[in-house]
Amino acid sequence: MTRKSAAPQELSTYISPSHPIEEGKAPGMKVQLIRDGDAKEYAVILAKGDEAFSGLMEFAEKYHVASGHFTAIGALSRVTLGWFDLQKKMYRKIPIDEQVEVLSMIGDFALYQGKPALHTHMTVGHRDGRTSGGHVIEAVVSPTLEVFVTAESVPLNKKYDPETGLALIDPHSQ
Repeated sequence: MTRKSAAPQELSTYISPSHPIEEGKAPGMKVQLIRDGDAKEYAVILAKGDEAFSGLMEFAEKYHVASGHFTAIGALSRVTLGWFDLQKKMYRKIPIDEQVEVLSMIGDFALYQGKPALHTHMTVGHRDGRTSGGHVIEAVVSPTLEVFVTAESVPLNKKYDPETGLALIDPHSQ
């Protein structure tokens, strides 16, 4: 009896940290500047059907966010989280295909190769009170996601780390 390789199935359960982010997947997103100063604060409100990661990347590009951080709450109809497998240098997908509450979403913006880069983690609550969490790969909003962003005036840069295969913030790189 020969054993089949699990490689194709295994590959579909992992995603590269540098996977492309589709643009234009948050047409209902609205942005309001709520504090102007050295650091600017924004309310970024995503609507039903918007994909949150895509929307936040579009926000960062449009508003020239070179460094910053955010928190968010809301709800999702579908989310794919990830757990970083250091040996594979890839995220193991954690797909959740049900309505969930966003209990906590935190993240940061920095520049990588001159363009905004986003890093965000999320904890979601299921209808029975269980929770799931991890790195955000995809998050489809339903009915809303309320994100409060602080955009800093001093840029932060990411640098590729060959040991992990990740682009990590390096506060000393310019």
